[in-house]
Amino acid sequence: MHVTATQAKNRFGAICAQAKTEPVFVEKDGRIDTVIVSANQFSELQAANRIENLAQRKVQFEQMHSAWLAEQNQRFEAHGLWCDDMRVW
Repeated sequence: MHVTATQAKNRFGAICAQAKTEPVFVEKDGRIDTVIVSANQFSELQAANRIENLAQRKVQFEQMHSAWLAEQNQRFEAHGLWCDDMRVW
């Protein structure tokens, strides 16, 4: 749904109700300025963004520390875990 900023202001309650079923695009000066979405849709967008950011951070970490990760993996393959010989009392 597309509305002007004036329509959104004058019919805010109806616009909020409509936003529960679909995004409402608010135009200002003939261009889309704002999008009104439901709280559920906003939560889904935030969750998707967190997952995407986490994946990006993982890739970035692996790129930055690839040498250290390789060294740790080699040490593990050669010697195992440092706590393998520990006994429970």
